[in-house]
Amino acid sequence: MTCEKIIIINGTSSSGKTAILRALQNLMDEPYLEFGIDKFIWMLPERYLDRPLWDDVLGLADKAGEMGQGLAHGMHKAIAALSLAGINVLADHVLVEQNWVEECAELFAELPAFLIGVQCPINVLEERERSRKNRTLGQAKLQFPVIHKYSIYDLEVDSSLLTPEECAQAINARILEPPVAFKQLKRQML
Repeated sequence: MTCEKIIIINGTSSSGKTAILRALQNLMDEPYLEFGIDKFIWMLPERYLDRPLWDDVLGLADKAGEMGQGLAHGMHKAIAALSLAGINVLADHVLVEQNWVEECAELFAELPAFLIGVQCPINVLEERERSRKNRTLGQAKLQFPVIHKYSIYDLEVDSSLLTPEECAQAINARILEPPVAFKQLKRQML
């Protein structure tokens, strides 16, 4: 069986990752499984999803706690396993930890895996965060300085300038060519 595509969409909270992911699912001819860090977090018992337990167990928006580290590592391995099992995967992520980027590079460098960066100015992120009722204020501000710090991308899109559908079209066009980001990241680690 051939490995199927992995598309990792990295950006801060409120950058539009989920909207882009859903637009991609609607655009693509082949089915892609929606995956991502929030899906893993929401598997936790409800009592862990409120502060202060969230901070103690998962960590802060810009730095993972012990459970947050474990969730990310498990998610990365699950994404690789799905690709190896012949399933296309779209995953949104917040790559705020250098070791997460390194692990993804190690796991995905030899797979058809793309790393897409979602850019968005901080003022737009903060306004989106305020207008949404399901976000903790301040997450985007904490993540903003580190979200793209450790990554190289196959493509970057700006969700303040493009609609989710336009971002999806750009990503869909990019994946017609071979991925390079995870291979470059892995070479940098050597």
